[in-house]
Amino acid sequence: MGKGRAARLVRSLEGVAYWAAAAPLLARLPAVIGYRIACWRGDWVRRHQAGKRAELARNLGQLLAEEVSPATAQQVMRDWFRHASCEALDVMRLRHRARPLRRLVRVRGQEHLEAALAAGKGAILCSAHFGSYHSGFSVLHASGFPVTTIGRWQYKYTAGLSAAERRFWDRVYRRVRRHRQRPNIEPWPGRFQVAAQAAAALRAGEVVTISIDAPPLDSDQARAVDVAFLGRRARLLPGVVTLAQLTGAPVLTCFIYRSPDYRHQVLEISEPVPMDGETATAFGRCAAQVSAAIQRNPAHWVYWTSTADLVTLGLTPGEPGISAPAGPLPGERLVRDRTEPRVAIPG
Repeated sequence: MGKGRAARLVRSLEGVAYWAAAAPLLARLPAVIGYRIACWRGDWVRRHQAGKRAELARNLGQLLAEEVSPATAQQVMRDWFRHASCEALDVMRLRHRARPLRRLVRVRGQEHLEAALAAGKGAILCSAHFGSYHSGFSVLHASGFPVTTIGRWQYKYTAGLSAAERRFWDRVYRRVRRHRQRPNIEPWPGRFQVAAQAAAALRAGEVVTISIDAPPLDSDQARAVDVAFLGRRARLLPGVVTLAQLTGAPVLTCFIYRSPDYRHQVLEISEPVPMDGETATAFGRCAAQVSAAIQRNPAHWVYWTSTADLVTLGLTPGEPGISAPAGPLPGERLVRDRTEPRVAIPG
């Protein structure tokens, strides 16, 4: 067995042990203890994954060098690994109607969502692969807002995962799926019923979430919009605006932020984003809010260690479609891999 393959196996086994045994136990301890140990584990992972650490530092330097000092960059890298480790505890605390996690999450701007839903056309939450977003949506659902997500469960399609690994992730994220009004609306290419399914959820007075920062697939490039993003220009799909124009549902942004103590979080919901003007103009407003959230709290963004996706977005130099490392391992963040079966993001 090669050295690289052996190292990957060790990381995989450690990740399985953490998610399957350690995280469930830590999630039952007092939060101050459980999340502190999760942070220690994040520090351990950072020290032992030099390749991922270097990739994160390189991408952070290319995109935020002017905004982030060297000392702050080191803090961001430390927090990125800690956040990834703490997310496991967030998922494991989604028991008993998510009460253990809800006690740690404060919803700010709930009145904006309530007012939007009162109009009777549902509401669209424009978000990103930012923070513990899966668990944040679950908290919102458990708080009385029926949530349906447009997206896919990455573990189902990531190349390189064994059947056992897929079953493992399916079991892990069963906790998240319990806190959804409907199954995820998965946007495969040519699956035109995605808009119809989302519209049906909105007509029923539900909340539909869309993460708009996913890189467009080759087949979707023609529909992508060039917008200002992280001080550069990025190609993103404006599906959130298309859906809003189709249904008349208001669009609000939603981000979940982890506090400096790592255990408390704030789920922040904005006032409705204006949807007037051309599609590109309206979508630019959404992208600007996502970009601002990342620049304020860069450690929360998933894509820092996914160079292939940053290239496809047009944010870092390279050839679109560049090969990415093998699919994510248990215990690592699930980010989109360019080698996996390709699916469409709504646009």
